[in-house]
Amino acid sequence: MAARTKARKRAVDLLFEAEQRGINARDLLAERLAKPVTEAPLNQYTADLVEGVVAHWTDINELLATYSQGWTVERMPSVDRAILRLGAFEVLYAQDVPEGVAIAEAVELARSLSTDESPKFVNGLLARLAEVKPTLA
Repeated sequence: MAARTKARKRAVDLLFEAEQRGINARDLLAERLAKPVTEAPLNQYTADLVEGVVAHWTDINELLATYSQGWTVERMPSVDRAILRLGAFEVLYAQDVPEGVAIAEAVELARSLSTDESPKFVNGLLARLAEVKPTLA
């Protein structure tokens, strides 16, 4: 597994855990950086991803709510929300990640972590965000 793929998985894990525990993902990240719970400490890309999602939290949630047809953000499975927030951050804000790569990585995370329907949903929603990105200011 490539380093960035692992970093994305760990970022999704942190985003998911923070939501389940009802704490800010930035606070959980700081806790894990100060006191790692695994042998391998979090790498910088994981930290950058979590920081980026948190920095754009409101905009990302609004865009997910706007473009997810028939689904409120709250109704989505928790793991899908974490994957979509990460994918949306990379699609919309990460300058060094091609949109197609961000979408493919998010779909793969959905395939390995969520329901059978999730990869298609994640792909469609993130592709829509990539499509409307030029119109967002």
